[in-house]
Amino acid sequence: MRVALVHDWLTGMRGGEKVLDVFAELFPEAELFTLVHVPGSVTPAIEARRIHASPLNRVPGISRHYRKFLPLFPALIERMRLDGFDFVLSTSSAVAKGVRPAPGARHVSYVHSPMRYVWDRYDDYFGPGRADWITRAAMRLLREPLRTWDRESSSRVDKFVANSRFVAGRIEDYYGRSAEVLPPPVDVSRFRPTGRPPTGDWLVVSAFAPYKRLEIAIDAARLAGVGLTIVGKGPEEERLRRRAAGRARFLGWLDDDSLGAIYAESKGLLFPGVEDFGIVPLEMMASGRPVVAYAAGGALETVRGLEGDGSREAPAPTGILVPVQTAEAFAEAIRLLETYPDRVHPDDCVAWAGRFSREVFVERVRAALPRWMGRS
Repeated sequence: MRVALVHDWLTGMRGGEKVLDVFAELFPEAELFTLVHVPGSVTPAIEARRIHASPLNRVPGISRHYRKFLPLFPALIERMRLDGFDFVLSTSSAVAKGVRPAPGARHVSYVHSPMRYVWDRYDDYFGPGRADWITRAAMRLLREPLRTWDRESSSRVDKFVANSRFVAGRIEDYYGRSAEVLPPPVDVSRFRPTGRPPTGDWLVVSAFAPYKRLEIAIDAARLAGVGLTIVGKGPEEERLRRRAAGRARFLGWLDDDSLGAIYAESKGLLFPGVEDFGIVPLEMMASGRPVVAYAAGGALETVRGLEGDGSREAPAPTGILVPVQTAEAFAEAIRLLETYPDRVHPDDCVAWAGRFSREVFVERVRAALPRWMGRS
């Protein structure tokens, strides 16, 4: 079978690209179709493919501004020529799942999220104070046409695979389709516990996007009287720095070795947003440290929380799931783990994170491929 891989854009290695990396290794002869490709921005396994980028790729400075072309994405992905490919495997958080396979070809789409900026996260991206008035006015006109396209193009997918039960529920809500659930790979082997008590601050590792709700972490650390280190960058940086008012360290993005060292020495991770899955909490757990997460979205599937009174539950907890999305509630959870750090054991965190390793993901994909390809 001739195999085509389809991905929204290739501009860096995030969770979606780590899934694509596995697919590229499993299908070494596959060709890859994408809207934008920044050479050298992804792994050698991905870069080794024959990569077909859309005409958008020829726009000067597109690697920094591609999101501004959102209204063109549906038409550009539909223009991808997939003639002669028998099996199409798309990885999608925007429009890749809307590609048009050749007649008779089978299309499986691994979905990290339906287009969040036209569905449940619209206000986070385009609400008051989140974008300029021209952008907000344009999106008011474009939102429904984009939703309609997103819903109708789902009919081109033979089988959906979701990265979490949370995303599978949204696929059912928005597209009226069921989805198999297969958690994405986490490279837990890169992280190791120190075996010592932590010497660092509480930690945030995140892109600075509105829906991440990082202001909650900043305010919670202040209320709890603890230090906070923030790893990441993004359009919200200036606002978050003002919010922190010098009470948090901003480190930007770090290389893998530096990030692993920060994880291992931190007291724990603060994870206040609603994520589709959330790889960062599992990286922290692989380092033997606890996670304080808002009890919603993918965190419900990746964090095993203490009971409300702080007692250990079975199976062993890996952090605290905070029931309300407020700084006060997060500060209370921080105080609990500061007072009783042994309530979450490093070995429990490491063992749980291991269930989401890259090796486990590869095994599960290999087992699923005959079913996905219609051979069983």
